[in-house]
Amino acid sequence: MAKQNKLKIIPLGGLGEIGKNITVHEYKDSIVIVDCGMTFPEDEMLGVDIVIPDISYLIKNKEKIKGLVLTHGHEDHIGAIPYVLKKLDIPIYGTKLTLGLLNNKLKEHNLPNAQLNVVAHGEKIKLGHFEVEFIRTTHSIPDSAAIALTSPVGTVIQTGDFKVDFTPITSDKIDLNRFAELGNKGVLALLSDSTNVTRPGYSMSERTVGETFRNLFYKAKGRIIVATFASNVHRVQQIIDAAELNDRKVIMSGRSMVNVTTVASELGYLRFNEGTIIDIKDMNKYRKDEIVLIMTGSQGEPMSALTRVASNEHRQIDLMSDDLVIISATPIPGNEKTVSKVINNLLGKGVEVVFEAYEDIHVSGHACQEELKLMHSLVKPKFFIPVHGETKHLKMHADISEALGTPRENIFILENGQTLELSKNEANLGQMVPSGHILVDGLGVGDVGNIVLRDRKHLSEDGLIVVVVTMDKEKGIVAAGPDLVSRGFVYVRESEDLMVEARRVVKETLEACEAKKIKDWSAIKSNIRDDLRTFLYTTIKRNPMILPIIMEV
Repeated sequence: MAKQNKLKIIPLGGLGEIGKNITVHEYKDSIVIVDCGMTFPEDEMLGVDIVIPDISYLIKNKEKIKGLVLTHGHEDHIGAIPYVLKKLDIPIYGTKLTLGLLNNKLKEHNLPNAQLNVVAHGEKIKLGHFEVEFIRTTHSIPDSAAIALTSPVGTVIQTGDFKVDFTPITSDKIDLNRFAELGNKGVLALLSDSTNVTRPGYSMSERTVGETFRNLFYKAKGRIIVATFASNVHRVQQIIDAAELNDRKVIMSGRSMVNVTTVASELGYLRFNEGTIIDIKDMNKYRKDEIVLIMTGSQGEPMSALTRVASNEHRQIDLMSDDLVIISATPIPGNEKTVSKVINNLLGKGVEVVFEAYEDIHVSGHACQEELKLMHSLVKPKFFIPVHGETKHLKMHADISEALGTPRENIFILENGQTLELSKNEANLGQMVPSGHILVDGLGVGDVGNIVLRDRKHLSEDGLIVVVVTMDKEKGIVAAGPDLVSRGFVYVRESEDLMVEARRVVKETLEACEAKKIKDWSAIKSNIRDDLRTFLYTTIKRNPMILPIIMEV
């Protein structure tokens, strides 16, 4: 019975990786989920659009779910929700902007009837055995919140993404007082953002970037093009402020940029003078020194506005020699090459490009070491679980927690799917639950697995040979062929000798099957595949995918 009354914390994503954040809190017959995000595919996930968490544990325990609570509106925290709502009908709780952005996303997925409940900072809601409180934090998007979940076992604080910015763009500072109050009452466990744990000191205030923008805009003679994350509403606000200060009009480019800024302005999170924002169709009505374009593409995404501009593929924007391009973001780990390619393309067109290496045009929305230490010191948790980071981040955050006085046995570096069971005085690892990647490819969710990815990789590296044979069904003999079709393997016109030899090998295989009276088509295909593969590898050390096709007459 005692075991049943333990609090379970189960991360289903976000550990050992950046993105795909989702954590399950379970006590008796109550489950509260914190966040439900997506991540981008790794290089070897060929053709995959996005990656979402495996929620089979939640589907199995759906009658226990009391609600999904959200820390903020970034894709790595809300991006998987449309896919999850197709499997689970659950109420969702979040702040006004977070739900505004989510609602926009749900409309795109034709899910207009979701149960969205707006919660204000400082408000407490009852979800089963849990009391859930939203605590104001600062991040690169407004309306961010940490979540405090109080159960009969104790209070767990999940910070979400945060930084300590004493001069934020709005007057809404992080509520350090509330963290201290909860810390004084006693916090059972802290789950804290680890993204910037490798960076010493403090993250710079967002206002630093505003000053840089004002200086750059003042000096610019032609158009200004700024690429940033669409969801970084504070950054967009500062670009607009700098534009208005220099009597420039602002144009939004890129679908996600238009969507996010529209929602943010409708809800009052973006402020600008009437007439500042103009349609891209009206751009030519103004002089070059009167225009600022804000667009997506700070990560070199293939279809983003900036990437299309850099490769001369944008239908409405052609680069001019006196354009100033500002990339106001840091490449996400793994995106460095694609961002560098975009920068080189832009420089090759003769435009001036400003990125982080030259100016303070980006600050992180995540806490550095000293801010993380401050959070620990205020909350004073009994147990600590580093989250939101790769393994190197989690380990380093664990070391910092230990240096601040948390006993090593009270620090848990978990894996996705690993259950942590907590009572008031102790914590122990429990069973593993299903977790992992669900791949979304086009409209298909979960229909691409390891075998499909393996085949795609094989095709991308070695190409394909199709062997077509026509056989007499009754006699079991070859009526026509074999014919060989090559795709992505060799250029046939320049490799005629090789293809003639390959055809001869297949012919000999068919004759051998006929001599042995092998009439089973799958056996014949297998023999063709084996003999041809051996010949090709021996001859040119290549291993294409071989696809035998037998037609019957």
